[in-house]
Amino acid sequence: MSAGAPGVYLLFPGNAAEALAYYRDVFGGELELHDYAAFGRTDGPGDAIAHGVLTGPVALAGADAGPDDDAVHMGGMFLSLLGTAPVAELARCFAALAAEGRIIEPFVRRPWGAIDGQLVDRYGVRWLIGSEDDPAA
Repeated sequence: MSAGAPGVYLLFPGNAAEALAYYRDVFGGELELHDYAAFGRTDGPGDAIAHGVLTGPVALAGADAGPDDDAVHMGGMFLSLLGTAPVAELARCFAALAAEGRIIEPFVRRPWGAIDGQLVDRYGVRWLIGSEDDPAA
């Protein structure tokens, strides 16, 4: 999968450390977490995550939602991993994210030749994962 700077910033309902560690386990990479205490924030518990960054094959950033923030609630959108890795790796990621989540569309070959699937993971994040570039898969 392609590495890059985080382009997605997710706010979690008090479980950002757990969620970001989960994504590190699924995708690999390096995770850096900073809590409210380290950032001098007093608008939440000192151990709440003020800022976390996952860098590596998939880049994500996130934090625990503050008192005036909404936590993750995705409708009409999803994070996309299309053509970012060989199909076997995308299938592994799909299966890992689907565990304890909900499959919307299974990861299968489509009539037009692409292989893809959609799911909502256990943290409520919607994913579209697939490729059109691996006809042997």
